[in-house]
Amino acid sequence: MQFKTLLAASSAGQHKRGYEKMVRKILARARRESHLWETVMSEKYKRTCHLCEANCGVIIETEGRKVLSIKGNPEHVLSEGYICPKATAIADLQDDPDRLRAPLKRVGDDWQEVSWDDAFAEIAARVNEIVAGPKRAALYAGNPNVHNYTSSLHLRSLMKAVGARGHYSASTLDQLPHELIHKWVYGHRALAPVADIDRTNYMVILGGNPAASNGSLWTVPNVKKRIKDLQARGGKLVVLDPRRTETAKIADEHHFIKPSGDVAFLTAILLALDEAGLVNPGRLEALLDDGWSQAWAAVKEFNIADLSAYCGVAEETIREIAANLGADQPAIMYGRMGVSVQRFGAVNQWLIQLINIACGNMDREGGVLFNQPLVDFTVASGGGGYGRFHSRVSGRPEVLDNLPTCELAEDITMPGEGQIGVLFTVAGNPVLSAPGGRQLDEALEGVEFMVSVDPYINETTRHADYILPPCGPLEKDHYPLLLAGFGVRNFAAYSPAVFEKEEGAKSDGEILEGLVMAIEAASGKNGPAPVPAKMALAAMVNGSSYDVTFEDLEAAPDGIDLGALRPSMPERLKTEDGKIHCAPAACVEDLKVLHELLAEPAQARFRLTGRRHIRSNNSWLHNSRRLVKGPNRCTLMIHPEDAASLSLAEGATARVFNNIGTIEVPVEITEDMMPGVVSIPHGFGHNRSGSKLSVAGERPGASINDLTDPSQSDPLSGNAVLNGTPVSIEAVG
Repeated sequence: MQFKTLLAASSAGQHKRGYEKMVRKILARARRESHLWETVMSEKYKRTCHLCEANCGVIIETEGRKVLSIKGNPEHVLSEGYICPKATAIADLQDDPDRLRAPLKRVGDDWQEVSWDDAFAEIAARVNEIVAGPKRAALYAGNPNVHNYTSSLHLRSLMKAVGARGHYSASTLDQLPHELIHKWVYGHRALAPVADIDRTNYMVILGGNPAASNGSLWTVPNVKKRIKDLQARGGKLVVLDPRRTETAKIADEHHFIKPSGDVAFLTAILLALDEAGLVNPGRLEALLDDGWSQAWAAVKEFNIADLSAYCGVAEETIREIAANLGADQPAIMYGRMGVSVQRFGAVNQWLIQLINIACGNMDREGGVLFNQPLVDFTVASGGGGYGRFHSRVSGRPEVLDNLPTCELAEDITMPGEGQIGVLFTVAGNPVLSAPGGRQLDEALEGVEFMVSVDPYINETTRHADYILPPCGPLEKDHYPLLLAGFGVRNFAAYSPAVFEKEEGAKSDGEILEGLVMAIEAASGKNGPAPVPAKMALAAMVNGSSYDVTFEDLEAAPDGIDLGALRPSMPERLKTEDGKIHCAPAACVEDLKVLHELLAEPAQARFRLTGRRHIRSNNSWLHNSRRLVKGPNRCTLMIHPEDAASLSLAEGATARVFNNIGTIEVPVEITEDMMPGVVSIPHGFGHNRSGSKLSVAGERPGASINDLTDPSQSDPLSGNAVLNGTPVSIEAVG
């Protein structure tokens, strides 16, 4: 600080020009020759970015409470210096003037700040009053909870306190088919096979775009470099997608596939493997249950020609891909969100398991393997239930504690015993992320009582009676409790808070703790106080199978490398008989529906798919000026031939509509789209009145989920159908 004082004095004219020059020379020398400038003027913190699944290491330089820079940490055990643009936006989130700093209570059409004690007490009284009658309390948990161990550890306590049986979540808008198939086939929802890209020779990506997502259910920083390394060692990447995505553009091959055609393509791959005599599970054969033959019997009811016509991928291409997958080399079939958010979401994930098993690439280096994280949820938690209770609206079975979010609006509006009277939303914005967003928007207007744990007044929380904002992202610690289990390597990295919490601020976990204690006290339960999240995390780490303590984690700001993925079967299987269950009865039965679809002629001229961008993450990063700068990304991508047939020009406005709703978006003409398919990114639509997101409001865009149909879902998992939506298009004006 002496340097600053000298410089200020010289700038104020209190010293002669020569002395000022000398001071500046001293400053310049300090910058060049030592770390004195950094230690005196600023501080640096090593941390893991929490904004996406990649969990990249960052170095955050601060002065006081101001973030000066955010850069990649070259010493981080997983990311090795790589970061994407999202990491730099952490500063925007921390300093965002739109971010709420105190609890808000709705008073008429206005908001009023209240104390935490008053908010907790008033919420508890109202919740207990309502659930004492015929209505029930419900909880919606958004995607950011997966990135926040403190809230994920306390959500179940809140459900128990309010008597909620099951919950609605972003899982049923994204990846629940994965978890369900992991449970049915391997015995536990957390047994997720991870693509070992660093040692594979051949990889097929279906319905995934890791170059934009940084991996999804796949913690894989700097995936572009990993793809280049694969290619440099003579390997090959093949992408199938209705759009030539960012990943497809750096792949060795890209093939268009019709939206929702994945089930036909995957079935055809299995048939091609069998036809070529390439089915060889290898050492896993002894672990396959009797369902192996049942699965093949179900698959062999189809033929490659019909399946090829349905999915739009040529028979020759299908056979070539199958030949490479079954060529007795480390190979991977990886399918992600685009595969899950459709009618056959669960069946698709089942077929992917069969392909990797059939080619001998399950539990194989360079194939797919189970991660072995420091905190192993296959030991720390149950495998999850199915059908223990059912949704009130459709009677669908509960899936791993989840009820289908596509039914949330109807569950609020449909009268009768069990109607939702209290709704908690935690870090979620389902008005933009759930199908039939307009219908849900209207339903929230009528919910009797609503509480949102969220830092913003957004399109969903604007309906709340109370908003309880957590502290800034750099005011809380971070550990990838759930996401480490998808790591491309076994790793662990703990990050303490960079800043002390602002006076009166609470973390997400502390807010949930406060709600639980207040609600239980008001109801006379007076149960034990929830265990603080950090204490619970430390206990789990200290109880792990690794020789690593929580103190070790705290002393390792670059993280701890726990080694490469390694074969772990049969030890890791959690099925009761120790076998791989190859033919879940519900999957075999549901596959039969494909016969009916193959016989149906295509009706819709255009099918709509979503997309994402590396500078975005669903709806919750659009208030960062760093990330939204540049060209408008909320556009209708359409093939030139389709645009010409509709007299649509580049940049013109198109009206996209169906029986669910209507939106208007600017046109982006590109050969990256498959003819007959159009694309709009998800997460936009920041034009609802009452929302207070100033940056997002400058470029609101339109919500793709004003067109998706809440009545359409995967019958096995309850996952929403967000891809392949039939739409009509016309030029505006």
